[in-house]
Amino acid sequence: MKNAIRIIGTDDIRNRPTFAKVRDAYFRANPPASTLVEISRLVMDDLLLEINGIAVVDEGTAVVHSRLDQANQLALDRIGETRVFWRDVNLAEQKIPWLRKHRVLHAGPPLVWNEMCGAMQNAVLGAILFEGWAKDLDEARNLAQEIEFDSAHSHQALGPMAGIISPSMPVLILENQAFGHQTFATINEGLGNTLRFGANSPEVINRLHWLRNTLAPMLQQALELGNPVDVSSIVARAVQRGDECHNRNKSATSLLIRRLAPWLVRTSFSREQVAEALLFLDSNDHFFLNLSMAASKATLEGIVGLRDCTLVSCMAANGVQFAIQVAALGHRWFPVTAPYAQGRYFEGYSVRDANPVMGDSYISEAAGLGGMAMAAAPAITSFVGGTTQDAVGTTLEMYAITAGEHLHYQIPMLNFRGTPLGIDIRKVVDLGITPVINTGIAHHLPGVGQIGAGIFRAPIQCFQDAVQEFQTGTPNATGSNQKEKERET
Repeated sequence: MKNAIRIIGTDDIRNRPTFAKVRDAYFRANPPASTLVEISRLVMDDLLLEINGIAVVDEGTAVVHSRLDQANQLALDRIGETRVFWRDVNLAEQKIPWLRKHRVLHAGPPLVWNEMCGAMQNAVLGAILFEGWAKDLDEARNLAQEIEFDSAHSHQALGPMAGIISPSMPVLILENQAFGHQTFATINEGLGNTLRFGANSPEVINRLHWLRNTLAPMLQQALELGNPVDVSSIVARAVQRGDECHNRNKSATSLLIRRLAPWLVRTSFSREQVAEALLFLDSNDHFFLNLSMAASKATLEGIVGLRDCTLVSCMAANGVQFAIQVAALGHRWFPVTAPYAQGRYFEGYSVRDANPVMGDSYISEAAGLGGMAMAAAPAITSFVGGTTQDAVGTTLEMYAITAGEHLHYQIPMLNFRGTPLGIDIRKVVDLGITPVINTGIAHHLPGVGQIGAGIFRAPIQCFQDAVQEFQTGTPNATGSNQKEKERET
């Protein structure tokens, strides 16, 4: 039937890969158009699916969906062509023109001081002390009212959790070799009390100074001696070695150390300094996280502004709001109230102590990592909670709301199937299935720091708002708001 769509029902969306194999075996070239919905019960208990009806789609709607699908396939092709390299390390103010005295970047959509959660405010106070703009916390708190803030994403930068970037903090410089986009990320501080979780003790500030004065220039020399690091290759290899490269980066960090070590020992730094750096890298399984985040952003910037593309190009949160960006709609945010994560809390803490979700690392899921790739990293359940079956089930469920599979991030447990890639806002809204994201959890009170790790689902409202804008607005990058243009100055 011309312009007809078969409506297929299943009582468990996770069975999609099973009956997809049967469909592909019989309809290789031109499968019948269909849409999948999850229902409470099938007509017979031993069925995997049933065809509930046939909907006739008007020709105009069919043409629109075909155009959107073609744009999404072009986006997947661009992502498949991308290779991201870590090329340099420099101070943030040298690479981000907007940053100067009394200006600070943060995670997620833009906020002002009085809107920030306690953990982010405390991280800002730590940055003020690090910069030397105030001599103590009281003075820093008074100055914070005068600080100008902006979203790091608006300047091609990002950081985990609070994501604070001040002018003299060192940033890692990554480049999308295929399309030329550069992105910037902070250096991961390690475990324990850290600025990203809202700690600002002398120990935290001293570590930040060591990162700037010792580790950053050492890494810069190592890159000059040993050439840029192929981050995309490390991610692909790590996914096959048990990482999902968001909250589990053990293999990726190890691969990175192997890549850097021969060149670190050739720098002009003393043996003691190099040994201290290597011990720091070895003790921090999350060191690669910031590189992975920046690589995800450099990759997805390659699809931003792609007309008619309905794929999510960014997800982030600031502890107050969670928001997404959609490729065709440019850098416009679609914010909603940030949810809380459910997971594994450190002893003595529970969800009652948690801050709403926060961080720029949620862009990992938009790039096919994190919650999308949990089947590749079943051991992550010991960190975020759940079972290994949950990890596999999560990845299988995510295939239903994505446009395709990653060409290079392949999961051995699923016969080297690519991770789910390209979160399609249409599918999220149509199926009512939202992306699963894994995350660290910060305490809601300033200064306490990390109290656990877990997972959450992105709120569906931001996807519904984006679909509404797509249906009523102009589906291209000119949809960015005026404030975005003002940030360029």
